This record gives sequence, C-alpha cells and structure tokens, in this order.
Amino acid sequence: MKTFKTVIIAAMLLFVPAYAFSSNLGYMRISLIKGDVQIKTPDAGEWGLASINGPLGEGDQVWTPQGSRAELQLSNGTYIRLDQDTALQILSMDKDSSQFYISQGRAYIFYDAPRGSVMQIDTPDASARAFNRAILRVDLSDQYTDVAVYKGSVTTENNAGLTRINAGQMLSLGQNTNGEVALLGPADEWEEWNNERNHMILARTGSSFRYLPAELRAFSADLDSNGRWVQVPDYGYVWTPAVINYANWSPYRTGRWIWRGGDYVWVAHEPWGWAPYHYGRWAFVASFGWCWVPPAAGDAYWSPGYVGWVRTPEYVSWVPLAPREIYYGRGYYGSQSVNITNVNITQVNVTNVYKNVFISNGVTVVSRNSFNTASPTVVNVNKNIIQQKIFVKNNISVGAPEIKPTRASYFVSARPIPASKLPPQSVRNIRMGELKQSRPIIREPDKSVLQHGGKSQKLQVTTVARPRTPGSEKPMLQNIKPALKGGPGVQGTPPQKIERQLVQPMERAKPVVPGGATPKSVRPPAQPKENSQFAAPGTPGQHSVRPQTQPTERAKPVVPGGATPKSVRPPAKPGENRQFAAPGTPGQHSVRPQTQSVERGQPGVPVKVVPKSAKPKVLPVKKGEPGTSNGPGPRVEKKPGEPVEGVRQ
Repeated sequence: MKTFKTVIIAAMLLFVPAYAFSSNLGYMRISLIKGDVQIKTPDAGEWGLASINGPLGEGDQVWTPQGSRAELQLSNGTYIRLDQDTALQILSMDKDSSQFYISQGRAYIFYDAPRGSVMQIDTPDASARAFNRAILRVDLSDQYTDVAVYKGSVTTENNAGLTRINAGQMLSLGQNTNGEVALLGPADEWEEWNNERNHMILARTGSSFRYLPAELRAFSADLDSNGRWVQVPDYGYVWTPAVINYANWSPYRTGRWIWRGGDYVWVAHEPWGWAPYHYGRWAFVASFGWCWVPPAAGDAYWSPGYVGWVRTPEYVSWVPLAPREIYYGRGYYGSQSVNITNVNITQVNVTNVYKNVFISNGVTVVSRNSFNTASPTVVNVNKNIIQQKIFVKNNISVGAPEIKPTRASYFVSARPIPASKLPPQSVRNIRMGELKQSRPIIREPDKSVLQHGGKSQKLQVTTVARPRTPGSEKPMLQNIKPALKGGPGVQGTPPQKIERQLVQPMERAKPVVPGGATPKSVRPPAQPKENSQFAAPGTPGQHSVRPQTQPTERAKPVVPGGATPKSVRPPAKPGENRQFAAPGTPGQHSVRPQTQSVERGQPGVPVKVVPKSAKPKVLPVKKGEPGTSNGPGPRVEKKPGEPVEGVRQ
C-alpha cells in the first residue's frame, strides 16, 4: 500500500517524544446528556450547550441545570456523573491522576484507574482522594459535605484533620468541624439511577474486549452495542458500525469540527463516535464496507481526528485515513504521524493521494465560508471532480486548515441558553486559576491537600449508630478551632469563597426524565423498608425526597463516646437496611456491616453482622437510552453470574 512520504527528516520526525496533552492522554468525553447541560472552556470564555462526545479537558467547567444530568468518561474507564443543579470544575488531568472540584450539587464517581493513580475530588468544605479503585458519592449541603463510599476506601480531610472511610460508610464534615461517620442508609433516587447506569454499562459482554488494545478496552460497550467485529485478510479483526443508511454513510460525516486547544476536533453525533474517530484508521473492505481498524497495542494515541485535509478557495474537504497512512498533526500521535509544529510545513512534500479518496462517498466537502459556522454546508461534488481537481496532492493541507475560529466554532450547538438555565452567579464568578492554586493535587496518601503537601493531624470523628442517606438528615457537627500557624493542621492558602446556591430538597429529588421534563407528583419520603426495592423502569415518579436541613439542628451537641441522643431514633435493624445482591444469585444477600461506636477521634470499625433472610431483589437491566452513549466500565473481564461492583440492590 502506498503511503505519504516526506522529502526531509521524515524518519526523525516519526519518533518525536510525546509531550503534549492532546497527543498523549487526550480529552475526557461527555458520554451522556439529559437536558440543557452546559460547558465553559478556556477557548470560548463563555457558557455554551454541551453535546454527546464533546471533549473536556483541564480548565473546563460543566453545569447541569434543573432537569438535567450528565455522565463524563475518562479513557481509563472512570465515570463521573452529575445530578441536576451541579457545578463541576476540571482542575487537573494527567496520565496517572485527575482532580475535580464540585462547587455545588452532587456527583457519583466510578473510579477505575490502574494502581498507582489518584483521583482527587475537592469541595468548599473538604478534599477526598481515592488511591485505588473505588466508587464514591459527594453531596454538598448547607455548610457541610457528605462523602459516601460504596466500594474501596477514600481519604478525606478538612481544615481540622484527615481520616479514611471505607465501603459502606459515609463521612459528614464542614470546613472547620469534626467528622460524623455513619453507615449508609436506604438508597435514594439518585443512587438507584446510578446503579442502573452501572448495570447497563457493565452487564454487557461481547467481542470488543478481545479485539481492542488494552488502552481502549474502556470503550468496549460502545462498540459491542453499535456494530460487529469481522475478520479481513489485510488487517485481522476490524469493527464495522451498524448504521441505517449505510450506502450513503461514511466516517467523519455525521458531526462537525469544533475548536479546542489550538486545533479543530471532530465531535461525532453517533453515540459510539469516540474511539473510532480519535484512535486508529478506517478502511473500505469489499463485502463489509467501511471498517474501523484499531491501533496496535502500545500505539494508541488520541488525536483530534485521523483525516487528511484539503483546502481550496471554495472548499474545505477531508477524508478518513487508511491504515499506515501518515497523519499530520500539531503534536505526536504515534508511529504513523508527523508533528508539524517541529517542522517548516512548506518543506513537507506529499507524494501520494490518500487511498480512501477513490472510495465512493469517502470524501466530505463543505463550502469554505461555512466551515467555521454552526451549520457547515456539505456540498455534493461529482467524484471525478473530487479526484481530479480537489483532492490532488498540490491542494493537500498539511494539518487542519488554518481557518480562524468564530464564536460558533467553540460549541456544536449555537442554540441560545435560556436565562433560567444559566449557572448561578456564584458559579459564573469562579476563577479557575485561583481555585487550582488554592487546591493543589497531592498524590502522596500521607500528605495533606489543604496543607499544600504538609502533614495533617487526625480528624476527630464521632460514629453514630443510625444509618444515613447522603444529602438527607443532618449531621451533628462541632466547630474545631484551627491549629496555630506553624503547628499541625495549619491551613494553606484558602480557596476562594464560593456561595452555594442550594436547591430545595423537593426539587433536588425530582427524577430527570427524557426531554428535561419533571413529573407532576413526587412521592413523600420513603421509610427504609419502602426503599428496599429499586423503582421499576418506567415509574420515575416513585423516589424518595431529601428532607431539608435546618440550621438549628446542626448545633446539637455531640454526645461523648458516640452515643445517640434521645431525640435520635434507635439504630435501624439489619433487616431494614438496603441489601446487596449478586446478579444471577437471588436469595444470597449481605447487609452493610454495623459500625461500633468507638472513642472520639477514631473512625468506626466495621464488624460482621449475620443478615436476616430477605426477599431476593433483581435489578432490571435496561438497554441504552435514546441520545446517549453507554460507555464501558472497568477494564476487568466479567464472568457470567458475577455481581456488578459498587451496586447495592
């Protein structure tokens, strides 16, 4: 097969060390959207509507207004899900670490990075870090933060000290308070929704895990649900998508280019359109049509889009690159690429035309004047004209065309955002630079985030017997005088003050339905026994409501020794707790271990409790929702009958 060649220093350029963010780790993506989810990027400098498969990177912010939800996916298989009225700031992303700030709302984190990595979640009150695989949830209430752990363990701290919480526990703490540890109470609608997402993502089995390189197995579910793998003579096993109008379809046709980080990045409208458009190459195979050829193991590099470009006075045109064709990009993108930022592109001589130019419907042509607008105009040009006058080697552009972006280039949709859906002023006033400086990412478990890498004293905690659901009821916290400067627990540079825009509990508990609508009626708070079963599909109105927090109740004194005050209900019986169940093994349940009260200053120590018999509960597995992309889960092969991790049934 003929490929592109360069006249000078080609061999040296192919091995330029990888250093750029976009050419190594790549961006995280938006894998699910419900409602008018919004993003703000450093490039745009303003808020715009988010889109499926939209790229997200350092410095970006995400806002999910009332009636909206979003799911974000990292390349390592980690998911971050945001409920309505939640603001997330992306502070840091690296190959072995990531850091996010939740300024208001609540988030569910399915952390699945390899050992040695760290994820840091900061809030105005606290900082939580996971150093191994973990599933956790962070809820912000008035003046305090709840951190609940469903799997693994999480190190959490505030200005008063640091502690660790384990699976089945929840820690509540304010900026300068002690901590309260409780067992996790009954699931609310938000946890149930996340459990269903986990099942849809993890319960699928297919061939993609076998045929993808290890770096891309996090996207297995996307490919299993939207196409099939076939074996072809030249490339081995390749993936071909299931599209409706296949005769007129071609890669890089359904979507548009947006401006991110100094380059044009392809944003596909197809729900599966992340891995096949940002990794690997495309080939047209007889009897199968268009097939995606994944990259070889160890050579999987994210790119803005593996295409060859042409620019003429009238047109901008691109074509999918075939295997082994050279990609000219602004960075290092693997062995079959040239980093044009290190060369004088006027001296690069392309000697061959791309192979897929000669495939019917392989080239996409848009008018030059509409390329950087919200609606690029696709031009139907005769294939002979494309091959003989447009896609000739003298017109080939080395890298994406140098066309200045406009405001419409930053977001896929140009639809204006209703004023009622815009983020609150407190979120719009966040200064990312100051926020990142005040909360550095700390990768060492024994060092403190709030001390900027210094040591922190142990947080005083009180263990209560009554289980609690995150975001509901009130912890009994006491203010602790910060340590003197220079002593243990001294606070570093304080983060900028963020005034929380709290949502009424009745509104926060309303389930999100397709289209952003909200059911007219919401069921009153459920007792633990009522919450023991997941809501059946199609009945979104049956959810528990988070009770409102009264400031006066937060001032209740903490009883020494962790005893429960008279005004608090006695500990729930084991049979009242929501139980875990392994899919495929009905009747075999385990309850969360009860936590014994210990001396103040020590976290609760789980002890085993023999569960009572319970009626088996089976969580229905729903198929993918319209307009969403069901991303993959952890990079661990799941045997039939094994439970989905982190899901309480």
